[in-house]
Formats: sequence, structure tokens, C-alpha cells
Amino acid sequence: MTNWIRVPSSEGQCVARPDGQGAHKTYQREVGRAGFQGPAAQIYHRHPPAGWATFEGPLRPRAFSLGKLSPGPACPLQARRVLHNDKMELRYWKTESKMHALARNADGDTLMFVHDGAGELFCDYGHLSYGDGDYILLPRGTAWRIEPKESSEFMMIEATSDAFKLPDPSSGGEGVVDPMSFTLPRIDDAFIAQQDEAFWEIHIKRNGHVSTLTYPFNPLDALGWEGDLCVVKLNWRDIVKRRTDGL
Repeated sequence: MTNWIRVPSSEGQCVARPDGQGAHKTYQREVGRAGFQGPAAQIYHRHPPAGWATFEGPLRPRAFSLGKLSPGPACPLQARRVLHNDKMELRYWKTESKMHALARNADGDTLMFVHDGAGELFCDYGHLSYGDGDYILLPRGTAWRIEPKESSEFMMIEATSDAFKLPDPSSGGEGVVDPMSFTLPRIDDAFIAQQDEAFWEIHIKRNGHVSTLTYPFNPLDALGWEGDLCVVKLNWRDIVKRRTDGL
């Protein structure tokens, strides 16, 4: 465990007031050492921190109109890669058809954000429905497929050689997610009904390359499971909001 140097303190006016209420109009900027996991501070500015006049160089922000992309490949592991480094990669996938093969990412956890659309997801752990605003966490090595009810768009973020984690409140992180809000897959009638003895392929991504494994049956054939690792779903509407009412 990292033994951070922490100096809890405050100075001056410490409430964001972008609406001009209070003595001064202020704008909040957060700085930290390790994202949501390490020490952090909120600095309240007189002017918007993003209110620059010019911005030159490789750090200049860019906006991507990914919604204008045409539907992508049938395999989500081969969806258009937008950004990447040695820690993560970000892909954007738009699809209108159900998957006739399974996908499995052996390079790291995958976090899918549903920008638009609705449908059904089947995975090693069972079945769940998805809709716009859902985050779906697929642990590394999970086999899965979807059946869209309508055209669906996903932002797919891979934690390369790593796993996604919740902030640790004991280390100063913000407790913004209530685990009771998670939705887990169910081994229900829909999941059992999709099990068959036909030939099925699993497309597996490892070290950036895709291999194909073929079974003479549907490998999503679980009858039960137990443990503390599984696919989870959380909608952004269920994320706890930080409130400053009365301050």
C-alpha cells in the first residue's frame, strides 16, 4: 500500500458557486495524484479553469464526433480504435445486428458504455438487458455476445493488463457508487433458451491479435455459478451525486 503524504487542510472560500451565489463566483478544479485512488484537493477559482484564450501543442483538447461513424464490424474486438497507450485502449462500436459469435478479451477488463440503443447481453454468467446510459463491466476473459433490439452504440474502454476498481473511501476516494445499484446477470429462461448444440465461435483478443476458437455447442451453457467475480451493470443515473446544499 502506498503511504501517501497527506496534509488535510482548507483555506479561504471552499464552495463552488458557478451561479454567482455567495460572496464570490467560484469554479472548482480537482487535482490529484492517482485519479480516484490517491490524495486529492479541490481548488476554487475566480475564473473557469478551462477558460483559456489559446491552447497550442500536443495537449490541446480535441473533440471526436464518433456518432457519425457508420456501423462497425460484427466482432466488437475489431471495432474502430480511437485512442490507446500501454495502459488502456478506447474503441467505438456501432452495431445493428445480433452477434453470431462470442467475444472474449484476454488483454484486460472491458468497460462498455451504452451511448444509445437497447438489447440483450448473454455472457458466461447469464443474461441481462441493456439500455442507454448503462455501464457494463466485463471482467477479463469473459465470453459474451449481444442481441440488439435497436441500433446500439458503445464506447468500449479496455484496462490493458489491468482491472477496473472502485475508489477506496478509506484512502480519501469519493464513494460515488453504491454496490447495491449493480445489476448482475441472471441464469433465466432467456439464457437457458439460447443454449444449443450448434457450432459456435469465440473470438479471443490477446496481445492485440484475434484468434478464433470453435465449439460444437454454445459455450454459454452455465447452469449456475458462485463467487465474487462477475459481469456487473450500472446506469449513470444511479451514480451518487455530490451535494453542497446548505453550504
